[in-house]
Amino acid sequence: MQLKSLVIDDEPLALKQICAYVEKTSFLQLQSACANAFEAIEYLHSNEVDVIFVDINMPELNGVEMVKSLKDAPMVIFTTAHSEYAIEGFRVNAIDYLLKPIGYPDFLKAANKALQHYQLVHSSQDEVKTDNDFLFIKSEYKIMRIKLQDITYVESMREYVRIHLRGEKPIMTLLSMKKLESRLPESNFMRVHRSYIVNLNQVGTIERNRIVFDRDTYIPVSDQYKERFQEYVNKNFL
Repeated sequence: MQLKSLVIDDEPLALKQICAYVEKTSFLQLQSACANAFEAIEYLHSNEVDVIFVDINMPELNGVEMVKSLKDAPMVIFTTAHSEYAIEGFRVNAIDYLLKPIGYPDFLKAANKALQHYQLVHSSQDEVKTDNDFLFIKSEYKIMRIKLQDITYVESMREYVRIHLRGEKPIMTLLSMKKLESRLPESNFMRVHRSYIVNLNQVGTIERNRIVFDRDTYIPVSDQYKERFQEYVNKNFL
């Protein structure tokens, strides 16, 4: 298993160094490197990663502000030349922070924290049991039975997912989108965004690359999933 990694730093030498550390670490896989927060946000809009190594002190939009702007941020390890930024970093639930200049032993220690967190989250994901028309979900120390037909859409909330139900209160559970997606029938459910899975039987209106469930709920269809969703629409278009 390898954690898909993204490195963000406006200093070329620091960016090169962290990328080298990622490539040196057997359980990390370098997906991309970005020279500023705006490049990273654009990349994350259409690509999934497990962990980001991001410099805090960057011009225009710093690392903490960038992470706060993400709706569904992956695990975060901050890098910084200023120790006073550490507290600010942990306010956004960072896995760890690395103080520059960064040696490989410190980098590896932080990376191992990310790996342990990933394994902890995903080890609890066997709590999902599915059948033909319902599934069991563990939520708030209870096992709950959910009819698949009652699900309108699923929303990613970092390591949790929120399952939105027709006419009922949403259910939160410690689970990854990837795991839940693998348990839902492809004939009825489709991933349309890195943060959303929709029940195709509940789709009523589509406008400007958005699925409209009601006047307050608009689910975006991202570029990564647009072609597949359009094929589904075309197949059922009169």
